[in-house]
Amino acid sequence: MRESLKQKKERMHQILERLYTAYPNSHCSLEHRSPFQLLISTMLSAQCTDERVNKVTPVLFKHYPTVKLMAGAPVEHLAELVRSTGFFNSKSKNMSACARMLLEEYGGEVPADLHALIKLPGVGRKTANVVLGTAFHIPGLVVDTHVIRIANLLRFTDLKDAVKIERELQQVIDQEHWVMFTHLIIDHGRAVCIARRPQCHACILAEYCPSVLPEEAIKYKK
Repeated sequence: MRESLKQKKERMHQILERLYTAYPNSHCSLEHRSPFQLLISTMLSAQCTDERVNKVTPVLFKHYPTVKLMAGAPVEHLAELVRSTGFFNSKSKNMSACARMLLEEYGGEVPADLHALIKLPGVGRKTANVVLGTAFHIPGLVVDTHVIRIANLLRFTDLKDAVKIERELQQVIDQEHWVMFTHLIIDHGRAVCIARRPQCHACILAEYCPSVLPEEAIKYKK
């Protein structure tokens, strides 16, 4: 039976309630002290774990904590500092170009605007939404690998394209929950709905997940 939009919204409401209960301290795991540092950290997190990024950025930001300092940094030194995050040559070039553009066009400030952010070198829609939601508290729905995978398992989408998934999820999630939804899903994906070994038997969302294995599922009791 095809699920209506109203039914999807209600199911999402129940899912969010359980996620909020299970992960009351859910938040952005990238360590930062300014919108600029969050922007750079998010850029570095591409094809890399947040844990690894958090090991790299203290040294990076010790040398270049501000837009002005990073804009004047030798690209070779930036590459050396972020080498362990992978794709360090392209990341260092984007970091340098991004800082210069911020300095030249925005007075060294990170713009709180999606369209302005995605024009920055190395900044896509995902990174822009992270910065908007966490640094500026502007509703944005970040679609990362956890969200793509779990949104498909929960049958809120059957797509793989992040932008299209973002639009689909926006229809079933109230705007006030957009930012937290990603943090909650990431926490759940790391703790329970693990990509290669999902713990369906211990999942608080089993009752609302069409992909759950019947023999493993147990209903969550409040």
